[in-house]
Amino acid sequence: MVIWLTGLSGAGKTTLCTELVTRLKPRLPQLVVLDGDAIRASISGDLGYTEADRVIQIGRVQRLARMLSTQDLVVLVAVVYANPELLAWNRQHIPDYFEVYLRAPLATVTTRDAKGIYGRAARGETSNVVGVDIPWHEPVAPDLVLDTDGRRPVSDLADDVIAAVPSIRDAVKA
Repeated sequence: MVIWLTGLSGAGKTTLCTELVTRLKPRLPQLVVLDGDAIRASISGDLGYTEADRVIQIGRVQRLARMLSTQDLVVLVAVVYANPELLAWNRQHIPDYFEVYLRAPLATVTTRDAKGIYGRAARGETSNVVGVDIPWHEPVAPDLVLDTDGRRPVSDLADDVIAAVPSIRDAVKA
């Protein structure tokens, strides 16, 4: 199956994936993570951050996630860009697909700004930032919405994901 986590940069996708892997990997050895930043560093270094490049990047992640899931792996995907057509493609082409939207207001993620992208964008030092000069498309019909504004610990958010995905929940109980 594929569990697709999306949200603005700084919403907590990688942090949540790390928590899920820590908790699930002992019982789900077939669990793998496709993190957008890691994919970009390993197989998408030829791409920039324009909206067109982001579409290509997500297309690569989609095909890789689908391929891995057909090999009976549980794939956690963590990516920023949430174009509605791309998310619709996932639902049409990835069996056992589960979409999680990590909702955090732009004001919240700009204060976190671990990568410094929002600060550089505000100073005019960079462009092509999703939510700033590339439109952020909030997912239309995610299977689960998690508010990641900092009021709940990541362990609680992981509990929510585990509880919402029957095959994961059953594996944890076994």
